[in-house]
Amino acid sequence: MNTQQKIDDIVKNHDIVLFMKGTAQFPQCGFSAAAIKILNDCAVGVIKTVNVLEDAELQQGIKEYSGWPSIPQLYVKGEFVGGSDIMIDMYGTGELQQMLGA
Repeated sequence: MNTQQKIDDIVKNHDIVLFMKGTAQFPQCGFSAAAIKILNDCAVGVIKTVNVLEDAELQQGIKEYSGWPSIPQLYVKGEFVGGSDIMIDMYGTGELQQMLGA
């Protein structure tokens, strides 16, 4: 399975996926920390997190998969939502909570 297939499999088999730097317990950058905080504030239940720092191919591959240049990246029900800046904006308007069913 190549990197793109692996990413596609992860995105399609989990309702909420966050590709991030670090883990939910120990985010390795401020943007990933902000994304996890927002998702936790939404109390959405099971969030699949993928630490891109553990796999250089995955870190580059997710950027190609989405066409988005930065990490973190949020996917909901197989659809790319955006990075932490978009999550912050959507959270502020209530759109993210609605999308997540929070």
